[in-house]
Amino acid sequence: MAFLFTKSATSYSKGLWSETLAAWFLRLKGYRILEERYKTPVGEIDLIAQKGTVLAFVEVKARKLMDDALQAVTPRMKTRISRAAQYYISQNPESASQDMRFDLIAVAPPFYCQHLDNAWRPVS
Repeated sequence: MAFLFTKSATSYSKGLWSETLAAWFLRLKGYRILEERYKTPVGEIDLIAQKGTVLAFVEVKARKLMDDALQAVTPRMKTRISRAAQYYISQNPESASQDMRFDLIAVAPPFYCQHLDNAWRPVS
């Protein structure tokens, strides 16, 4: 993973690799990945995962330092992700009965992942 933080790696390739790593990390924790890079007219959600009755909308952030990754989600991003989650629920009404949560997975070299469940409350 350290190669992802070299000058030759693009932001896009870093993002793809980090999201793939985060998806496998969640699978190992017992989550089922429902969507990856879910695009809506109002925004994108990196991962949508389910474990039991919990539906997690997951933002993945990769940085050279874990602390930077943990603090990388801005209020604007939270609003965008919240709106995209509402769109997902409107398109998948069977999901409306599940407990909705917004998580963050921070990724840093070489292969460190930190999962913050309930990282923020939805913005209305």
